[in-house]
Amino acid sequence: MAQAALQKSGSTVRSRRGDDPALGKVIAGRYRLEARIGEGGMGIVYRARHVLIDRVVAVKLIRPDLRGETHLRAWMLREARAANRVDHAHIIDIHDIGETDDGELYLVMEYLVGTPLSADLARGPLPLARAVDVLEQMGAALTRAHDLGVVHRDLKSDNILLTQRGGRKDFVKILDFGLAALAHDPRLAPKGAVFGTPEYMSPEQARGEQAGPHSDLYALGVLFFEMLTGQLPFRASDRETLLEMQRTAPAPRPTSLRKDCHPVAERIVLKLLEKDPRKRYRDGHHLLEELKALQRSLPSTSWEREGTSEHTTVVAPPPPPPPKSPGVNEWGTRAGLFARMLARVYPAGNAPDDIQQAASTLWELASKGSALEGEVASLTRKLEALERRGRALRAEIGRKVEELAQEESRVLREAAAYAEEEESARRELAQAERVAREKLAIAAEADRNGTGTRAIYEQAGAASAMVEAQRQWLKTREARRKAREATAADLRRQIDDLRAQLSRYAEALEEDLNSGREKIALRTREGLKYEKSFVDNSQILIAHLRGKPECRDLMSELLVVSGNDADQGSGMPSRTSDGG
Repeated sequence: MAQAALQKSGSTVRSRRGDDPALGKVIAGRYRLEARIGEGGMGIVYRARHVLIDRVVAVKLIRPDLRGETHLRAWMLREARAANRVDHAHIIDIHDIGETDDGELYLVMEYLVGTPLSADLARGPLPLARAVDVLEQMGAALTRAHDLGVVHRDLKSDNILLTQRGGRKDFVKILDFGLAALAHDPRLAPKGAVFGTPEYMSPEQARGEQAGPHSDLYALGVLFFEMLTGQLPFRASDRETLLEMQRTAPAPRPTSLRKDCHPVAERIVLKLLEKDPRKRYRDGHHLLEELKALQRSLPSTSWEREGTSEHTTVVAPPPPPPPKSPGVNEWGTRAGLFARMLARVYPAGNAPDDIQQAASTLWELASKGSALEGEVASLTRKLEALERRGRALRAEIGRKVEELAQEESRVLREAAAYAEEEESARRELAQAERVAREKLAIAAEADRNGTGTRAIYEQAGAASAMVEAQRQWLKTREARRKAREATAADLRRQIDDLRAQLSRYAEALEEDLNSGREKIALRTREGLKYEKSFVDNSQILIAHLRGKPECRDLMSELLVVSGNDADQGSGMPSRTSDGG
């Protein structure tokens, strides 16, 4: 999904409650949907806020018409598990995943503010330094994912969000692992099914084959081509033609569209876009080595001041964060305003019993709500501490896996080089043996005929010596290849052990997190009951006091505090349906 968990710079998608019945709904017993911010092939994304504490998140709900599609539901579940297992700074964070009481699947993600890469590319190519920086961040995230057995499968410019973090512009976040699948998972889509975006699809995906890490590398090649030239390498008016081009058409050279394209950048693009996966980079580590070498060779100028004839970069300030919700902490203020209104209207304290009861109930609910908010905040802090420890351990294991996989990548490339030398040595040995047989046959024939000469015997001896030398060279290459392969196998065992450890830990952590989430959900549902009662009693008081000239100014102040209309009064939605 292109807009998963993001607010586009300057173009937030918003909906009134009347346009979307889900707005105002409470998901997982604690997240109220505030605004619709994105929609894609699998679901709708909302900005949401915790009912009792001021925490803004993004919530993805599976599209209503797809709720019966069990394979899509399974994909969505894997999205969270896959992304969480990777736990990389450049991959969107997933906070929670679950299913509501009425069977609605949801993901709770970090709320991001930024610009999709596709929006920048719509203005033209990027400066080289900027393009390489963005690609390096994407490559680092995907390399970690591949090391942990996760493949994105649908990488495209819409799924790359450029944010700002720690003063750094162009901080990359990869979105939508909605089609991600654990490598070799037997529960994948039906055999032969073609899923993904044709413009970024690898040849093997276009043939309906299993997508692997090399498919993501191909998509990176398409993205790099697009960043360097401002155009896609393959374009067609219909899907089938485009898929056929991905399967068979050779990739165009970036210099055919942009003459000043850096030769090393072009070489990297063309290698990523090889039709045969074996001819692409062996893995992300191999790609990152060449990208970092290219970065070091470029002038140390900021891309923010760099421009091209087609496109000059303009960095727009990020949009402001969502407004804060008044929340439970304002209930006491509202209860106080109602009390002041009643004191003006009934200075003798002779308000009707039902009105006095409503006012008293507001004070009681404000006190209960405040205490409950503190309890939920404490439980949330404990849950977040558990999440932080989990992320830290996952990140630590991920870094160890990455270090081992980087070494494995280097060793396997050395083994492959020795294998090529070994194959060459076999061919040379075979040739030397043919020559030796010929020379020895000539020498034997000359010896039988008594016509042998010193030159003939020397040639036969030299040919035999060459055979022995080639055999030794072959043995050396073979021994070195086997040694590298043995080292790689040992590294792979260590990686597999760490991945198994990560899987076991993730399962245990998820049990603890689910227990904590359930405690919070139970207490928050109680808060929702308080909220509904607060709204109902507020409506009673507003209906009674509306139009009283003595409290017109206080009524206006109440509406300012609540941030709502007179019919809402409490500043909280009057409909508090609980989706889970």
